[in-house]
Amino acid sequence: MSKQLLIRGGFVVDPDTGEEGIRDILVTDGIITKCAPSLGDKADEVIDAAGLTVLPGLVDLHVHLRDPGQTYKEDVGSGARAAARGGVTTLLAMPNTRPVMDRVERISYVENKARSLTKIRIFQSSAITKDMRGEELVNIEEICRHGVMAFSEDGKSVMNAALMKDAMERIAACGGLICDHCEEIGMVRGGVMNDDENAARLSLPGISNAVEDVIAARDAILAKASGVRLHLCHCSTADSVKIIAGAKAEGVRISAEVCPHHLILSSDDIPEDNGNFKMNPPLRSRKDIEALREGLRNGTIDCISTDHAPHSEEEKSYGFMQSPFGIVGIETSAALIYTELVKGGVLTLMQMAEKMSLNPARILGVPGGSLKEGSAADIAIFDFEESYVIDPLEFASKGRNTPFAGKRVYGRTKYTIVGGEVIYAE
Repeated sequence: MSKQLLIRGGFVVDPDTGEEGIRDILVTDGIITKCAPSLGDKADEVIDAAGLTVLPGLVDLHVHLRDPGQTYKEDVGSGARAAARGGVTTLLAMPNTRPVMDRVERISYVENKARSLTKIRIFQSSAITKDMRGEELVNIEEICRHGVMAFSEDGKSVMNAALMKDAMERIAACGGLICDHCEEIGMVRGGVMNDDENAARLSLPGISNAVEDVIAARDAILAKASGVRLHLCHCSTADSVKIIAGAKAEGVRISAEVCPHHLILSSDDIPEDNGNFKMNPPLRSRKDIEALREGLRNGTIDCISTDHAPHSEEEKSYGFMQSPFGIVGIETSAALIYTELVKGGVLTLMQMAEKMSLNPARILGVPGGSLKEGSAADIAIFDFEESYVIDPLEFASKGRNTPFAGKRVYGRTKYTIVGGEVIYAE
């Protein structure tokens, strides 16, 4: 017997069709079957969305679930709950777990655990090299046959250019995607934050923009030669935007993401030696922020991802020199982007939906990002009029490591729906 869900009277924003307005959405057996101004009130379940905004469920291409191996930081279940609380219905998990996701049986562990615990659509990426050592490629063809299409060495770059080119050619032959962490490790030299006057102020070693730019340029060149689909992760520099624009103009199959923290915070905002402000790549300059915002607005940068990277409170208590890189973000991304970029006049609400839902779904090649009839009913409903202060103690994630604690934002997740099933309701 069919099951129907009616979402009534919300402000519907569909980046797939470009349409927005007050609509009702009828979901039948997990599929959107009607979207119209008025569909009555008969359904098995009715959500009154008057005064709320209805978006396609968010798609996050950059999430660290820490499972297996570091489940005191996060696990599949807690990560899924955090995603639901943030309006995220689909995510791509990074492979730098312990052990590394470099073979089918390990990837299957995450996939099976996800299916048993959550309706959130969790896709597991594979490492590019065995144990992420940068020495020998994984069995790319076998992993592709299993159904995995995203490969990443996230947390580091494949430093051997010849090996990276071989990987690109084999992944291209499978139709796969490389999610590229761009970091020339030989240039890091112990750096922990952006190489600028703020590093001098805090007496900390810096990481130059060139650390990112050198690999971004190299891999764009290799992608042109190999024909692979290349996705640049967590872009943070003004020159990376230029590199992406140039590569696109040359016909390279390249896409890129930027994280909320790199769009909002600069190194000027680091008040003291506080590990919650330590991330890789680091917070850059205001000039970089402006370039990233413009690149996002004009379409050079395709999407917003979080690089959600939970750590324990103790690990983050040691300051920049000893704390690990990374912050959490999956529960705060929508509110931060709405507050800073939509209310701030950088993006429209339609563009926000495009960058956080439609484009990442298309890049990954999975359903999502659409509210048109016939689409899977993956839906996030927000109250963008509600203002509140970010409190890490309220997070569903095990991680509390955010530099945005205490920040006032607009945009509370009210409902998250996956396949027509309400999996989160405030």
